Amino acid sequence: MPRKTIGLALSGGGARGFAHVGVLKALAEHEIPIDYIAGTSAGAFVGGAFASGMSADEILTAGSGFNWLNVAAIAYSPRGLLSNAKMQAFADKYFLAKTFEELKIPFAATACDIETGDEVIFSTSGDLVSAIRASCAIPGVFLPVENGDGRMYIDGGVVSPVPINAIKAFEPDIVIAVDLMACGASYWGKPRTLVGTIFQSAMMLLRNASRNQHYAADVVIAPEIAHIRPDQMSMAKELYELGKSAAEGEIGKIKELLADHRNAPA
Repeated sequence: MPRKTIGLALSGGGARGFAHVGVLKALAEHEIPIDYIAGTSAGAFVGGAFASGMSADEILTAGSGFNWLNVAAIAYSPRGLLSNAKMQAFADKYFLAKTFEELKIPFAATACDIETGDEVIFSTSGDLVSAIRASCAIPGVFLPVENGDGRMYIDGGVVSPVPINAIKAFEPDIVIAVDLMACGASYWGKPRTLVGTIFQSAMMLLRNASRNQHYAADVVIAPEIAHIRPDQMSMAKELYELGKSAAEGEIGKIKELLADHRNAPA
């Protein structure tokens, strides 16, 4: 009897994305297979690297010296402060695939069409890094990304903080969602400025939006990382360990689902 397939949906979260790497490490150590991956924003970056053939250890090593200067450059544009075009150089150095067709594991990246507000899923063909850049284009910070089709895209977290639609399109038997925003934020306290109020409100919106997608997953891994800001690259090692710990807490449930043959493929 064929085993059940597993789809992994990785949320956005900025620097918190290092927690995804810890999740991938835990799943590998417990020999949990990953048949499909979908990612939003930081989840698209980590998921794309893994789908290209990089191991969790390799992703962590490559990211150990990672900082915002690696991916951001001044844009000099009214559409955004920064450009994330420098992601291309990082991907060229480390990613083991350049197109969707070359990936070792089927992968999808989600973005938002800035004109229509539609969720757009990149998954079948074309340039891998362009799709990841589109998924990571935080509105108001990074420029929207044009992907060669005349449309402009922004961060997929605007429409799908956890890429449930994208992973379900692969039709896996089991869906595991990794949500780095569900924990919220405990590092600001009571905001004292207009900017602080805006950011705190945005975090609450993302937290609630991501939690609303949990119902569609069979397993939800939500690391306790509320004390770490999404811009704290320096916390990579702690994020990795917290992600790994959170995943290990769900291994039993995942193995039970794999062993349950009631809805197994024929």
